[in-house]
Amino acid sequence: MIDHGIDNWITCISNIGTSFIVDGRHLKSINQGYNKRVATLVSGKNNEFWSKRLERLTESRNRTMRDAVNKAARKVINHCVFSQIATVVFGWNKNQKDSINFGTNSNQKFVRIPTGRLKDRIAQLCEQYEIKFVETEKLYTSKTSFIDANELPKIGEKPEWWKASGTRIKRGLYRTAKGWLI
Repeated sequence: MIDHGIDNWITCISNIGTSFIVDGRHLKSINQGYNKRVATLVSGKNNEFWSKRLERLTESRNRTMRDAVNKAARKVINHCVFSQIATVVFGWNKNQKDSINFGTNSNQKFVRIPTGRLKDRIAQLCEQYEIKFVETEKLYTSKTSFIDANELPKIGEKPEWWKASGTRIKRGLYRTAKGWLI
């Protein structure tokens, strides 16, 4: 199961007891530096200003992000192959970054992180390594548990009868149907 965020770009947990986190703070830092340098270069200029320096800066940032996407996806796939994991479940909400308004600073942190590209790259590598890739609504990932053997509904396919067996007590704390706290 893969859950994505900002500081912890992706948090991965398996039903065999293994887990790992890919740190996202480095990407936030890169974006912050990029945004700051772009703002300095375009200050006092018209909206259509573009220069070779801006082009180099943008290309460098894009290459760094592409590299981060490839490394994170490879880490997920290597873990699956090594641990003989046959299915990857990725929590995702369609259009989650469209028209979002967290405020200027939070939008820059959240929207500019290429999580969609990461999801697509993981799906591509899963196909290559014959690992099943399931995209599910992120909404349900904090309410369900592999311990309770919950089936996660696919995007747009939640049956009316579906109900999570456990509950999320607070951020980072989940109670299973058996009463275990995780």
